[in-house]
Amino acid sequence: MRDLVRDLNAVYRNTPALWRLDTDPAGFRWVVGDAADDNVLAFLRYDAEGAPLLAVSNFSPVVRHDYLLGVPDDVPGWQEVLNTDAGRYGGSDVLNPAPLKPDPRPWHGCPSSITLTLPPLTTLWLRPT
Repeated sequence: MRDLVRDLNAVYRNTPALWRLDTDPAGFRWVVGDAADDNVLAFLRYDAEGAPLLAVSNFSPVVRHDYLLGVPDDVPGWQEVLNTDAGRYGGSDVLNPAPLKPDPRPWHGCPSSITLTLPPLTTLWLRPT
């Protein structure tokens, strides 16, 4: 738990999208807020310059393979910067390869999409590569 909190704090400090526009609607955009059957939530946070961070949470106890998720089309690739299922935190170490390249297929109201493996009971934070 101590390692996870340390890593959360480090990523938080170095990712202005997580804190810079906290009170501004321009700093937040839902990607998935209605996937009750999947128990998945996903949203984008933006810093003042428009750099995003993608947060995805899987609240179910099963791995979701090939989960399609909408993303902006101006990002060449996405890389995990935090995965709460990592083995060093006591998780099952279900990870995504880096980088995840967007597909031009629109999804969730976004112009592009990526295909992820969502570990069970976890949150992922992804940043542009």
